[in-house]
Amino acid sequence: MEYVVGAKGQVVIAKGIREQLGVEPGWVAVQRLVADHVEIRFVPPPHRRSLKGVLAPYVTCSVSPGETWEDARDEAWAAAARERGGGEP
Repeated sequence: MEYVVGAKGQVVIAKGIREQLGVEPGWVAVQRLVADHVEIRFVPPPHRRSLKGVLAPYVTCSVSPGETWEDARDEAWAAAARERGGGEP
């Protein structure tokens, strides 16, 4: 694939290459001179989506008022051991 360098020094990254690499608008193109050619690496921007609630479907219990996280963890481990037939840890 050959492209002509534009008046401002811009070049086109072929659509097929962008799609194969998953490059989207907003990504940063890091350029580096290597001997007689330029190497370009694409870095995605930091995500801007909230991760709040992403684990909610996997939460099966909560910490009761007056209970510590350590107590809840110990009980969860004991319950898991009982489910697997290991009895009390």
